[in-house]
Amino acid sequence: MFRTRAALAVGLLALTASLAGCSAGSPTVDTIGDVDFDTPLAIPPLAQPVEDAAGRTRFDLTAQPGTSHFTAAGATRTLGFDGAYLGPTLVADRGDTVRIDVHNRLDESTTVHWHGMHLPAAMDGGPHQRIAPGGDWSPEWTVDQPATTLWYHPHPHGETAGQVGRGLAGMFIVRDPLEAALALPRTYGVDDIPVIVQDARFDDVGRLLRESRDFVGPLGDTLLVNGTVGPRLEVTTDVVRLRLLNASAARIYDFALSDGRELALIGTDGGLLERPVGLPSVRLSPGERAEVLVRMAAGETVRLQSRGPGAGGTALGSANGLRDRFDVLELAASDSLLSAGTVPGSLVSVERLDDLDASAERRFVLDGTQINQQHMDPGRIDEVVTVGVTEVWDVRNTMALPHSFHVHDVQFQLITAAGEQPPPELSGWKDTVLLAPNSEYRLIMRFADYTDPDTPYMYHCHLLQHEDDGMMGQFVVVAPGQRAGTIEPGENHDQH
Repeated sequence: MFRTRAALAVGLLALTASLAGCSAGSPTVDTIGDVDFDTPLAIPPLAQPVEDAAGRTRFDLTAQPGTSHFTAAGATRTLGFDGAYLGPTLVADRGDTVRIDVHNRLDESTTVHWHGMHLPAAMDGGPHQRIAPGGDWSPEWTVDQPATTLWYHPHPHGETAGQVGRGLAGMFIVRDPLEAALALPRTYGVDDIPVIVQDARFDDVGRLLRESRDFVGPLGDTLLVNGTVGPRLEVTTDVVRLRLLNASAARIYDFALSDGRELALIGTDGGLLERPVGLPSVRLSPGERAEVLVRMAAGETVRLQSRGPGAGGTALGSANGLRDRFDVLELAASDSLLSAGTVPGSLVSVERLDDLDASAERRFVLDGTQINQQHMDPGRIDEVVTVGVTEVWDVRNTMALPHSFHVHDVQFQLITAAGEQPPPELSGWKDTVLLAPNSEYRLIMRFADYTDPDTPYMYHCHLLQHEDDGMMGQFVVVAPGQRAGTIEPGENHDQH
């Protein structure tokens, strides 16, 4: 399941050699100007819940195999929820009690992790909540967090990259009264658009290729947006809200508009910012989300691109595809646009956590595919957190390559980012953060509730090959004075 230390060393040597050979010239992949935006952007359907006799909002999801047509070369074998590729968008209000009946109709075990959701550990859908082939799982919890853009995807240990890369993913939108009171676009599929970005590589008969590029993981040369190649969005309003999700396995994107106008960032992983922030680009590592507003003029066309600015140096950035450049999505405005009105100058109040209130500080060192010199052991609890406390997590990337750090259950805030005060785009709630090479990030988070000494949450690198190779740890949240339980090694908790 894990790479051996010898294999890792060989991979790092190969990576060093490849970087040494990289020039600072043209990118490895450049599709800007070469994409025919001739296919309407697919909009994932909204899942249709029902309210049961107990007042719960119930959804139904089926993981299943399928066939998709991405290229003229031929059909591609894919996976999806309720369809051939990706899954429906789930929408719930804060305060809803949701139950999601998940059915696994694959020929392999899977899980469904609710990425960014605050919920009990047994409902989290991590590696310990495996659903056997033909099995079912029905997690239930009360949604209790601000309006935001979340997503769901598999999390079976050692197999996540393959399942997500074949299409098992979907968006989960949380709404609340504070967001509903703001003059923001929110008509799904019209002026409020999911933008799920993945990269892929196909062979000459249309099959997905998942080969890794050195140590980083698989990097593709074709972008899929909501499963669409060459997507074009017909815009009918003068302001459009894009919910950007980097659902790629390894690639880091730096999203910008082709004519240089600013993107108005209004939200990050855990919810809205205090006010819109105008940015020339928005960088997202795997697992991160951002909500941006784009103002359009009647009849104009503009393209969303990934410009490839590099990270930690041009050559090093190429290892995560950051020297690559892509045309992502074309926005084509109608000749007559409906007015969205004036975008509010202030959004929501964001409570600031104070490190003086922290009762514990933990240190996490990411190196190779290990955290704190250990690979993931499903039977080992690495950290024990007491409920009700605020903690500071000092996270260090000691490598000359980026990582992406994700914490389950909680949203955190950044105290410092690479030793500096966090920029405005990192000022809100986050659950995933890009770690620049050879840098330190200080995160602060509060563990408000949901104790379970026997069922862990995860923290891990969200570069999916790194996660599968063991760059992950486990923590439990316990009551004051309570000890952690015991997990039997290799226990999967398969659901039938």
